[in-house]
Amino acid sequence: MEKRPFVTLEQLEKITESFPTPFHLYDEKGIIENAKRVQEAFSWNPGFKEYFAVKATPNPVLMGILKDCGFGMDCSSATELMLSDAVGFSGHDIMFSSNDTPPEEFKMADDMGAIINLDDFTHIECVEQVLGHIPETISCRFNPGGVFEISNGIMDNPGDAKYGMTEAQIFEAFRILKEKGAKRFGIHAFLVSNTVTNDYYPMLAGELFELAVRLEKETGAKVAFVNLSGGVGVPYRPEQKANDIYAIGEGVRKEYERILVPAGMGDVAIYTEMGRFILAPYGCLVTKAIHEKHTYKEYIGVDACAVNLMRPAMYGAYHHITVMGKENAPCDHKYDVVGSLCENNDKFAVDRMLPKIDKGDLLVIHDTGAHGFSMGYNYNGKLRSAELLLKEDGSVQLIRRAETPQDYFATLDVCENMKKYL
Repeated sequence: MEKRPFVTLEQLEKITESFPTPFHLYDEKGIIENAKRVQEAFSWNPGFKEYFAVKATPNPVLMGILKDCGFGMDCSSATELMLSDAVGFSGHDIMFSSNDTPPEEFKMADDMGAIINLDDFTHIECVEQVLGHIPETISCRFNPGGVFEISNGIMDNPGDAKYGMTEAQIFEAFRILKEKGAKRFGIHAFLVSNTVTNDYYPMLAGELFELAVRLEKETGAKVAFVNLSGGVGVPYRPEQKANDIYAIGEGVRKEYERILVPAGMGDVAIYTEMGRFILAPYGCLVTKAIHEKHTYKEYIGVDACAVNLMRPAMYGAYHHITVMGKENAPCDHKYDVVGSLCENNDKFAVDRMLPKIDKGDLLVIHDTGAHGFSMGYNYNGKLRSAELLLKEDGSVQLIRRAETPQDYFATLDVCENMKKYL
């Protein structure tokens, strides 16, 4: 597929008059349209709810947009719970899915009425101790172990993941939780982080639906929902074919009607947590070429770095790059596109064929709307960038200002000489 930015060079030139690069830019129109597609794809299930993974893009303005689309929030920490509460989420519109959880965070989640999703069997005792009770609605995270395969090969290795309970543990957990007062149960599993196939969700759904039937039959616990979590990915590379969310929803429906309906479980709600699918394509990192270097390779230095987008440095992840104004120029120059960190992995692209880049060119790094800004950090004293929202009417809203040196120094017990910077 051809990857084109959702913003034009003319728009960016106007934006940069007010907001210096680098910055993350989000597309309000694209977000809303994609959210509607997700809702439509699973509309066959009356209880369906998408719990957007706050960790992907923890910005209250974007969370508010998704709230208006009918989404809930999936939280994994106290601060994510606070963010969701501040945006107006409460009760079962919040799923608390964490691991190695500080006990006081279970208490915070319960006080907010959130659904607690237990990652580990031993957390049952922890929750009961800190809350003094077991919530009537509770979920357990399942890890089948081994490898997870679909028709085109091995997708991932759940057995090596730190998350979730074994099958024996989840059966025992349901029995114990039911004895202690739980009335409505959920099953959750997250096996693969980024699939570009329509087969993953239906196959996972089939496994979880069969597990749900056995759990309800053998423990007597009422399975109220199955949470398919995330894993529905996006085509970071141009040659990849995008997932068809309607085909995915239809595939899950077929498994639902094949397994749950005949078992008398046609009232089970389907939950999802598609943070990446919801937002990744509708955010980009905008940066400017500021240097070029000619040594053993050809380098283009930009004013962004891994602080603004960690995925390429951390995972070797591919993010497509568009040189604005040169979309139709031949890609006849091979570059490493790099940032300024004192780390050799601070590279947005390695040996990438691109049009000739001149100092001052604006570059759009695609698909940073999820796990982009949120993974930022302050190594080398670098400051996190601004986040901007391109509104449906074409205007631009600052939804997070860029950090300042004062922000960086704010937590220090400063010496007298440093006070001049605060």
